[in-house]
Amino acid sequence: QAQLVESGGGLVQAGGSLRLSCAASGRTFSRYAMGWFRQAPGKEREFVAGISWSGGGTFYADSVKGRFTISRDNAKNTVYLQMNSLKPEDTAVYYCAADVHASALAVVALKSDYDYWGQGTQVTVSS
Repeated sequence: QAQLVESGGGLVQAGGSLRLSCAASGRTFSRYAMGWFRQAPGKEREFVAGISWSGGGTFYADSVKGRFTISRDNAKNTVYLQMNSLKPEDTAVYYCAADVHASALAVVALKSDYDYWGQGTQVTVSS
C-alpha cells in the first residue's frame, strides 16, 4: 500500500514558477508509474504529466507541454513537477497518483488506471 503526500503549492503571479513534490511511502516506489493530475473548480480532474517507473518515459498534456517537467528521485521516494511560465488557467488543486501495476516503460495517462492518490495541493496563479 502506498501513501502519497504533495507539497509545494501556493500563490504565484502569472509567468512565475513553482515546484511540486510528492513524497511516497512504500518499499517499491521505484516500481510505481507516477502521475500528476489537476482539478479546477467545477471541472473534471485532468491528466497533467506522467513518468514511467524506470524514469525513461514521460508524457504531458498539450496544455502544459514545454512549460512543465515531471521527474523522480527513486532514492528519495519522491516525484516532482516543475511548473514554469504559469498561467491563470493553471489554477487548480494538483494531485499526484501512483500506478503500482504498470510495466517499466509505461507512462500512464488514464485516471482510472491509478491505484493511489494524494490529498492534493492548491496552486493559484494570479493575473
